[in-house]
Amino acid sequence: MKTSAKTRRMVAALPALVKALVRHARAPFRSAVRRARGPVRETLSAETLSARYCYAVWLRHLVKANRYGLRTDPTSVAELGPGASLGVGIAALLTGAERYLALDVVRHANAAANLSVFDELVGLFHRRATIPDSVEFPEVRPRLGSFAFPDEILTADRLLRSLDSARVTELRERVRLDQLEYVVPWDDPAAIEAESVDLVFSQAVMEHVADLDTTYAAVFRWLKPGGTMWHQIDFRSHGTSPIWNGHWAYPDWMWRLVRGDAPINRQPLSRHLEAIEAAGFLRIACETEQAESGIDRTWLQPVWGWLDDRDLSCASALIQAVRPARPQPRIAGIS
Repeated sequence: MKTSAKTRRMVAALPALVKALVRHARAPFRSAVRRARGPVRETLSAETLSARYCYAVWLRHLVKANRYGLRTDPTSVAELGPGASLGVGIAALLTGAERYLALDVVRHANAAANLSVFDELVGLFHRRATIPDSVEFPEVRPRLGSFAFPDEILTADRLLRSLDSARVTELRERVRLDQLEYVVPWDDPAAIEAESVDLVFSQAVMEHVADLDTTYAAVFRWLKPGGTMWHQIDFRSHGTSPIWNGHWAYPDWMWRLVRGDAPINRQPLSRHLEAIEAAGFLRIACETEQAESGIDRTWLQPVWGWLDDRDLSCASALIQAVRPARPQPRIAGIS
């Protein structure tokens, strides 16, 4: 009986998967945690300290928002899980935002790192540098068709105002004195005021959130009516498996050993979309990146048997959604 190329690849990968399971099962707890976090986390931490990475992330999100007709000049911005620096939020401030809130589980960033990123970002925006591409940052999503500086969004007039020397000096002093708003922890929906921000965004964070329903409901609460959220989500195994979607092949007891205390929720695209809809959002866009050479349905644990084919092959997604504006009250006698 002939076997497909995909089946042969899966069989060839089986010894590596088994070795990974045994290695994690036998490892001391702390070593298992370190391996579960893996090189992906270490790379991400290093990248968030790079001004060019932060510049790339913010501009890619702006380009995508513009493509789908969303507002690209938010006044107040909140970021979930900024990580080692607040550089993406600083990029938002340098392009016109007046308020930025960083929401994280623990405080990672510090004033020295933020100041270094700030100074380099100012130069990048002054030069209208092209957006760092997939050669420089192969893991960064969303991908773009063109990495040219988005002059149609960040016009000369807009940058003249946002990069005004007095404004930049004032922002730099806030960064130097560590006066940017840092909300730690952010697991309480009351962490920030209701209906107080225009935009909530995240970059490779929502795959680490334990309670999707509560989190998306909190984001809905924080946004002003008509406000938007942008989330780039990575559904891969984050170093816990030699196969990109192999984390869905682990039984729960083995997953606990492999994962350690690394916060990876294993929830697929459809679960995020379900929670977003339940929170009350109107979904505007969902750009997915499909991957090949992963496990097929026969490898799924029963608890994950409900995953559809799109979930099983979805490596990442950009989701943009809007909190609907309140309907205007009707005045008697006026149609």
